Amino acid sequence: MAPINIVIIGASAVGNTAAHALLEDAQRLNAKITLINPSKTFFWNIAAPRIVAKPNAFRADEYLLPIEKSFAKYPATSFEFILGTATAIDTSSKTVSVTPADGEAKTLSFDHLLIASGATTPSTTGETTGFSIPFKPSGRDDLKELIEAAQKKTTSAKNIVIGGAGPIGVELAGELAEAVDQGVSITLVSATDRVLHTLKSSASSAAEDQLKKKNVKVLTSTRVIGVESSGDSWVVSLDSGEKLTTDLYIPTTGSIPNNAFIPESFLGPDGWVKVDKQLRVQPADGSSSLPIYAAGDITNNSMRLGMKAVEQARIAANNIKVDVLHSGERKSYHQGDSVMMVVPIGEAGGTGQVFGFVPFSFMVRMIKSKDFFVPKAPLWLAGKA
Repeated sequence: MAPINIVIIGASAVGNTAAHALLEDAQRLNAKITLINPSKTFFWNIAAPRIVAKPNAFRADEYLLPIEKSFAKYPATSFEFILGTATAIDTSSKTVSVTPADGEAKTLSFDHLLIASGATTPSTTGETTGFSIPFKPSGRDDLKELIEAAQKKTTSAKNIVIGGAGPIGVELAGELAEAVDQGVSITLVSATDRVLHTLKSSASSAAEDQLKKKNVKVLTSTRVIGVESSGDSWVVSLDSGEKLTTDLYIPTTGSIPNNAFIPESFLGPDGWVKVDKQLRVQPADGSSSLPIYAAGDITNNSMRLGMKAVEQARIAANNIKVDVLHSGERKSYHQGDSVMMVVPIGEAGGTGQVFGFVPFSFMVRMIKSKDFFVPKAPLWLAGKA
């Protein structure tokens, strides 16, 4: 009997976790899993603020890991990795169109499909400034080059403005403040009345105090309304009327779904894939019979955090198994409203919120600040997070 074809688009933590979970039962499922990704490396982007600010903090091979090596133990009859870009999904023929990095475009048939293409950011795409500061995978096989170019920019700048005071902006400001010379000016601009506005106010106060001790200038209730290049520098216009001239402007706000290949009927008004509690895609016509799932940052589940994404990956893989075997218990994803986030502000500590508790700075150092979880990257790639 011909094998069941399960196609996964995206080799992020979501795609990798789901692929490993399915491959564990590949023989029982009589399935072949095909994983499509535009880069051959898995990027540990959780550590991106430190990677960008401190080129010597980690070796490149600690945060850029070869994807195929993680799947080498599986037979070719059960697994295939395609280095390429998904360009379209055809629901009527149950096919995915792919443009490989090498060779001609081709079409893959699927019996079950998981969309795990994730999201990107304006700073990664460079849409504001024309250059990339990669806090997410780029959608191409060029991460090492992009990171090295970003590191050159951050280490040579004498004046840096960061737009956005969410976790990435605060982490980046803290890392840069430790990395640069004393004469370098760093300004963090927050559109809200406090940094880390999604966390408790005590976490925001702790973050602002720590940033100011590192000589980071924090502007709250101030929005960036324009950015223009001026020779070798940038002019950042604020809604207060003030204009900041800087060597480097880094936007850290915004999340953009990687949805160019996804049928419009799958997408909500903001471009995220609509899924039900079991993570099955919900097309606009109300049909829920398609054998297509989505998990992670690409979905309309609003809490886009690493552990939440991995949880979704396991649920989607479980439900695909149930579909194939016509037996077993289907699982549902419940996002909840409890916040668990730790935000390093340099290597000495930070702040955050673990459910209702704001951790002391030394706790954040023990949990995340010392290494940004980099030693855990191979486990996430191996689906063992």
